[in-house]
Amino acid sequence: MLKINFMKKIVLFFNAVLLLSLANAQTLTTPQPSPTQTIKQNFGVGSIELNYSRPAKKSRKIMGDLVPFGKVWRTGANSATTLSFSDDVTIGGVNVKAGKYGLLSIPEAGKWTIIISKDVTVSSPSAYKPENDVVRVQADVVKTPFTVENFTINFANITGTSCNLEMMWENTYVQFPINTPSDVKVMKQIEEIMNKDNKPYFAAASYYYDNGKDLNQALSWVNKAIEANKEAYWMTLLKARIHLKQGDKAAATTAANTTIELATKGKNDDYIKMATELLAGL
Repeated sequence: MLKINFMKKIVLFFNAVLLLSLANAQTLTTPQPSPTQTIKQNFGVGSIELNYSRPAKKSRKIMGDLVPFGKVWRTGANSATTLSFSDDVTIGGVNVKAGKYGLLSIPEAGKWTIIISKDVTVSSPSAYKPENDVVRVQADVVKTPFTVENFTINFANITGTSCNLEMMWENTYVQFPINTPSDVKVMKQIEEIMNKDNKPYFAAASYYYDNGKDLNQALSWVNKAIEANKEAYWMTLLKARIHLKQGDKAAATTAANTTIELATKGKNDDYIKMATELLAGL
C-alpha cells in the first residue's frame, strides 16, 4: 500500500512539473505567409470595409495554375474574403442591402466572374453554394506590364456616388464598379435641414457646386453664408468658382480678388494660391 501511494505521489509530482512548464512556455510569433489586411473606405455617406489575406507570388505561376481557371476562388488566402457595406449599394444593376457579404470569384484567362454572396465563410470551392449568390458581375482581364507580387484589392476612382473595386496579382488586373444612392440621401437632408432655423448654407452650396446641380441656388446659399461670416475667404472662393462655372468672368474676378484679400489677412497661403490660379485661368 505504501509503495502504491508513493508511486501516485511521483506521478502527481511529474504532472505538476509538466503543467508548470507548459504554463511558462513562450509563444513564438512569426510573420504571416499571407498577411491579413482590413481596409475601411469612406464611400458616399457611409463606408465599405474589406477583409482579406494577401498571398505572395514567390516565383510561382499564379493564374491558371495556383489559382485555377473556371473554379470558385475565395479571392485571397486563408479565411473567406468579405465586404461590409454600411449603406445599400448597387452592383451590376442589383441592389445590395447594407450588411456583410462574401467576395468570391471565378477567374478565367480573359474574364472573371465576381460573386457577392450571402455566405461569409466560403474558403474552398466545395463550400460554395450558388443559391447564396446575391449578384454576379463580369470583369474583363487587363494584362499589366509589371508584376504584382502580393495579391492586392483596392478601392479606386472614388466619387460621391461610385467607386471601383480593383484586384491585382501577377500580371492580371480586374475591376468592377460599386454605386451608392448617396445623392438621394444628401438631397433629402438638404431639403429637411433648409426648413430649419440653423441652415448649413455653405455645405449645401458646396454640394450643389460639386455635383452639377442648380448653380443659381448654390450662389444664393453661398451669399447667405458669406453674410453671416464676411471674413470667410473659403466661402468667397466657392462664390468665385460658381460665377466662373456660370460663365460670369467679371463676377468671378471680383470674388477671387476678395478671396486673396481675405486670405492674406487670414494668413492662408493655400487659398491665396487657389484664387490666384483661378484668376490666371480666366
